Amino acid sequence: MKKILSILSTITLSGTSTTSLVACNTPQYSEDELKKEKEKNNININGNILEWMAPQEKPFNEKDDKWYFAVWHSDKNTDWRIIKFKNNEMTIKIDNSNNRQLQKTDLGMGRDLYITNDSGFVKYVTHWRDDNGSYFKSVYRWNGTSELQTPEIDNNGNIKN
Repeated sequence: MKKILSILSTITLSGTSTTSLVACNTPQYSEDELKKEKEKNNININGNILEWMAPQEKPFNEKDDKWYFAVWHSDKNTDWRIIKFKNNEMTIKIDNSNNRQLQKTDLGMGRDLYITNDSGFVKYVTHWRDDNGSYFKSVYRWNGTSELQTPEIDNNGNIKN
């Protein structure tokens, strides 16, 4: 009986992980939808574009030495924060707030932005790819040639232009 239960558990776990992996690769937007979202959300600053990013673009898989801006908060009871970081390392600890840490790393689900508990062991709270807007408001990439100062945001986490 124990062997049968063990085999059934193994089969169930294998099926669950395969399904989860397939679900992770599902695009959030079609190519046309993504283009429309970018046109709607990109911000023009002195002729250069602060480009709105979608998680499906996977901008953090490679180092590109560009400046990124993440609008995030550590929980629903704290104000939105905007933080600037350069994508020049594979793992970066970016910001801390309310015993939570924003970092770019790979916690076994691909290189992405993660919010983790700020404790002795890494336990992630959420990552950008799966967040529904609870922790991440937006992520932008600066495509200009010079460094951009961190823009201001309003109380709703929108960049003031």
